[in-house]
Amino acid sequence: MGHIVNADREYRLLQKRLDRNVTGAPDSPVFMKILKLLFSPEDAEMARQIPSQPISLNALSRRLKIPRDELGDKITDLGRRGIVLDLEYKGKRLVCLTPVVIGFFEFTFMRTRDELPMAELARLFEQYMSQDDRFSHAIFGGQTQIGRSLVREEALPDGDHTEILDWERASHIVKTATAVGVSLCACRHKAEHLGKQCEAPQEVCMTFNYGATTMVRSGLARPISNSEGMALLEKAKKAGLAQTGDNIQRKVTYICNCCGCCCGMMQAIRDFDIRGAIVTSNWLMVIDRDKCTGCGKCAKACPVKAIDYDEVRHDGKKKRKAVRDEGLCLGCGVCYSACKSGAIRMEPRPQRVYTPETVFDQRVAMAIERGKLADLIFDTPERLSHRALGRVLGVIEKSPPFKVAMAIKPLRSAFLNSVVKKAKGFAGDMADTVG
Repeated sequence: MGHIVNADREYRLLQKRLDRNVTGAPDSPVFMKILKLLFSPEDAEMARQIPSQPISLNALSRRLKIPRDELGDKITDLGRRGIVLDLEYKGKRLVCLTPVVIGFFEFTFMRTRDELPMAELARLFEQYMSQDDRFSHAIFGGQTQIGRSLVREEALPDGDHTEILDWERASHIVKTATAVGVSLCACRHKAEHLGKQCEAPQEVCMTFNYGATTMVRSGLARPISNSEGMALLEKAKKAGLAQTGDNIQRKVTYICNCCGCCCGMMQAIRDFDIRGAIVTSNWLMVIDRDKCTGCGKCAKACPVKAIDYDEVRHDGKKKRKAVRDEGLCLGCGVCYSACKSGAIRMEPRPQRVYTPETVFDQRVAMAIERGKLADLIFDTPERLSHRALGRVLGVIEKSPPFKVAMAIKPLRSAFLNSVVKKAKGFAGDMADTVG
């Protein structure tokens, strides 16, 4: 990398690069300040040339024209700082640029950092994420999301008719993970630097499988055993935290233990009424009015304020009874644990919720919904054919819905399946491993 003459230009280009991710990064003066605190101009120049999909260190070395060993040292440094993901798979070193979420926001606050102005970064991230709804809509503006609610298994009815699949069980995810790591909750750690943290424990957010291996390798998490992970899960439940997991079925990479006051996903629901920011579980809370005492514990426990009260006549008297907003209920079961009168039960939703099988499937679905399929497929746009096809896809994605619907089917059959197959072939079975 040469000497940076116009540093601001590099930051502007990096912002545009990050905004092309399926979870975007809208431009703002506040975001530019964040980038300047986390990236040097040289970092920004390098980072904007790294794909969001894993690329081998050898291929990246050729692209950047930096000797492999020299580049390896740089990537190690960037990985430890949370700017890139530094992966190892079957002896091959892979690199990808982290988005803002889930990415360098979390990696900044998942641990204590003496070398960064954490209080200033907390203030800037809070302003960037909360000053208007642009950032939240960039992240959550679709049906497919990065996180899904995990129901508390103890809240489910007994009996053989109760159907809950393994990937819906937090306990199964923790017990069967090939590796487990634990980090600070980035959201509550940020709130601590703002002087408004809640009393919930911080070191309870877990990563699993290749995600845990990567986080531990870069110093972003500490390794723990599966049994220690189960103990942390129970600790989080007792603290009234809701479990939000990776929105995929295979090789889940994380479970966050979330509070409504600090969690960014839940704040998007509460502050901007983006009700689909977290995909619900396949369960829904139901209130038995006869048993409800109107004590208020369930409403206080609900992290997204999906429970309120109304006055009803019961046994000839006016009494306060809980009422649920079905459109807000995550199906997490936190209210079940809070209710001491046995008035809450969990029932299956009328229609099962769609959950992508792998990370690859999740990203493609998110890209289609957010109009970024071209950016996802053509993450390496050096070749003219890629640019040309990217422009065609870009036009289709910006067309009216009925035209998109007409175009998607032939694309899927004649083009998209071929592209996906080639993409998976290019990455070997890495697509399945990281998914």
